[in-house]
Formats: sequence, structure tokens, C-alpha cells
Amino acid sequence: MVKPQIIIDDFENANNNKIELPKTLLKNDFYRDLSTICIIPTRGVIPAKVIQNWWGLMAPMNQKFIRMFVTGMEVGAAYTTAIEQIIANPVLRSWKYILTLEEDNMPPPDGLLKLYEGMEQFDVVGGLYWTKGDMGQPMIYGDPNLPELNFIPQVPLPETIQQTNGLGMGFNLYKLDIFRDPRVPRPYFKTVQEFSPYVGGRGYSQDLYFYENIKKLGYKVACDTRIKVGHFDYENDIVW
Repeated sequence: MVKPQIIIDDFENANNNKIELPKTLLKNDFYRDLSTICIIPTRGVIPAKVIQNWWGLMAPMNQKFIRMFVTGMEVGAAYTTAIEQIIANPVLRSWKYILTLEEDNMPPPDGLLKLYEGMEQFDVVGGLYWTKGDMGQPMIYGDPNLPELNFIPQVPLPETIQQTNGLGMGFNLYKLDIFRDPRVPRPYFKTVQEFSPYVGGRGYSQDLYFYENIKKLGYKVACDTRIKVGHFDYENDIVW
């Protein structure tokens, strides 16, 4: 049996992080904090075409950016465990953002740079990608303009930042402050499949479980439809 583990870059050797920035630069916002931890849950083997795509992903210049791989864990548990360790870490807990990237998603080179643009208005912003297959659906769930919380798939609006209630987790940027909020239920991500005789059946994946909880607290979620993310089908060698 493969033992679950978390693999992370060595961030403690970055001595330049100790340099104090001039106050004039800070005042002009030339050095806005974009520090980001990319969490990648994986079964342990990632297709070469996906890795080749990731090599082209641009991270912001002069900013802290690391990747954290989580192997051998159910996807919801992988995300929850990684974030709990980040918050408990004396260095990483002060970083600004979490980026989720899944082993079959292929973002454009400037995808992350565009995600940052939406973080002034929203707490979570994701790229646009579709479920696999000829009848695939856009992973933009729920219209926030309706009176009741819902996760009905939306039609993507072209080349804009589109407000929604939920997303898939293939390429999303989150403010780390969300996970410090004691009102957000733990575990953060959980696959739900249950039945109550008074309510009926209820079932959804770990992503919509999380979004239901944070939307009730007033957090804002959006999809940046400018960011076209491929969804790689390894068995058929197709990018949807």
C-alpha cells in the first residue's frame, strides 16, 4: 500500500525573504503581496502532457510561489489536510493565497496572472473548464442573483469575470483568510452522500460542499471565463 504523503518545496532557504522593503515601494503598491501555495492532489503519476503544460504556467515575478503535492489521499481529505498544515506552519500561514490545481487540468500560461486580477472583488476566482466528454458542462455552478442558494450550471459569459455560487477545483485561487475563518465548517472539503427521512437524499462532491458553506457566510465566488483551462482525458488522449 502506498503511504499518503505531502511533498512540498524547500521554502526555508529563501534568505532574500528577510530583506526589508523600502517604505516608498510599499506605499506605491509595487510589491503587493501575491504569495501563493499551489496544492496538487494526485494519485502519484501525472501525464507527461499535463506536466509539459504546467512548465509554461507563469508565476508573478518577485513573489513567493511554491507547489505542494499530496499523494495517496481522497481528494477532499487531501485539500483539507494540506490547508490545515499550511495554517499550522509558522511560515506558510502568513501567505496570501491558495491555488488548487488538479492532475488533469491544463491552464493557459497567463492563467494565474489573470486570476489575481479578480481577487480585489472576489474571495475565490477560478478558470473556465468543462466536464469531460461530448456532452460536457461548464463548471460554473449557481446563479447568485436568484433568491435561494443554488448550484444549477450557468452558461459562460464570454471574456469576463462571471459571478457564481460554486466551481470545480481544477484551477482556482482562494484567499487564505477564508480557511482561517472559524465559522467555516471543518473539514473544509467533504464528499457528501446521505439520506434523511425528513429531508430526502443529498449528495455532492467536496467542492460544492465547501462552496455551500462559504456562500452562506457571504463570501463571493467567480469564474474568469477569459482563462480557458483544458481538461485532459488520459485514456482517450483528448483535451476537453
